[in-house]
Amino acid sequence: MTLIFGQRPTAKGSAALRALAAGSVGNFVEWYEFGVYGYFATVVAARFFTPAGGGEAQALVRTYASFALAFFFRPVGAAVFGRLGDRIGRRPVLILVIVLMTGATTLIGVLPTYATAGALAPWLLTLLRVVQGLSAGGEFGGAVAVMTEFAPPGRRGLYGAWQSFTVALGLLAGAGMAAVLGCLLTEAQLGDWGWRVPFLLTLPMGLAALRLRLRLDETPAFVREAAAVRPPPREVAGAIALGAGRVMGWAAAGYTFLVVLPSYLQSTLNASFQQALLATALANLGFAATILPAGALSDRIGRRPVMLTGALLVVVLALPLLNLLQDTATSHAVKGAALFGAGAVVGLMAGPGPAMLAELFPTNVRHTGLGLAYALSNAVFSGCAGLIITETVERTGNVDIPGYYAAGTCAVSVLALAGTPKRNTPERKAS
Repeated sequence: MTLIFGQRPTAKGSAALRALAAGSVGNFVEWYEFGVYGYFATVVAARFFTPAGGGEAQALVRTYASFALAFFFRPVGAAVFGRLGDRIGRRPVLILVIVLMTGATTLIGVLPTYATAGALAPWLLTLLRVVQGLSAGGEFGGAVAVMTEFAPPGRRGLYGAWQSFTVALGLLAGAGMAAVLGCLLTEAQLGDWGWRVPFLLTLPMGLAALRLRLRLDETPAFVREAAAVRPPPREVAGAIALGAGRVMGWAAAGYTFLVVLPSYLQSTLNASFQQALLATALANLGFAATILPAGALSDRIGRRPVMLTGALLVVVLALPLLNLLQDTATSHAVKGAALFGAGAVVGLMAGPGPAMLAELFPTNVRHTGLGLAYALSNAVFSGCAGLIITETVERTGNVDIPGYYAAGTCAVSVLALAGTPKRNTPERKAS
């Protein structure tokens, strides 16, 4: 850890590293589950939604509707838990949200399917997705606030990047688990009980995260500034809107390439389950590879140029990438390299993104503000990605829709980032 952060483990440094671990582990659990749900979308559709009527495509749309619903509860969670975090502290809120997230995810693993519980089954699944959405809404703001408020001077970009890095690790863990089960189990076993295993494994992960958070100290910035005068609501709302615009492309392109892709490859390009998971693993590896370097680079040259580079690359490359995947004449090696590169350019936005959001808000509204900016953008452009892409491809027959979606949203982020200062709020002014 000393080599990574360039500091000796002093008492202050140890507190910072504990905060980094406590914040990161919750993100890992959260995104492991969201990845698993995305990777097993076709299996979940068959067990919970297909018996309600309609074909496989309609069942997948219903599954993604449940996926999107959880995201639309994220802003509610960000507002409720963010306000608590700005009033009573980051630590108690982070403890509460990891308990809710772990409990809801574990319960999904024991839910009765439609064949057993009838129409009640999809409603129970949706209810647990709502609880996950509420807790996830409070998770991001609290975790990023803790990481950046404990960060040493000049390291906020790197510390904040660990939030995104553990997202990548969580998605990779979910993909790895899905791949292992896909190899070890038959299709019948996977559909019968195998899909439950990844959700049940959340319980020991969540307990480990809870233990770390129980040992977490409150951030010095919150202790020092919680009672300070709060900025006017209009000013906070403007910062939230700006932040949502800046991360829109990160949210949409990230979910398009890292989560929705497996189901798209299976339902649209007739790839096997194993091929789809391998493709997604490569994209996630590319994503993970650039996040920490991008965060560290943003500490040197600013958040804006690094994020702008990533957004512009998605605008230019999203459609050609998709065409490569569609072309049966393209070699597997070239397709793999393209997928790795797609994930890497998203990592350029995800690395500096958390610190950029944190620097938009003063300490006493930071948990609420950055959480809402992120949650609103993700609710619309991440949570709806699978629903929009699957439904639009089904209705139009245009298999290029994912490329247009990723490029269009990143174009908006380019505009939101283009007019910002070279560096956001100076570190000496943002705790």
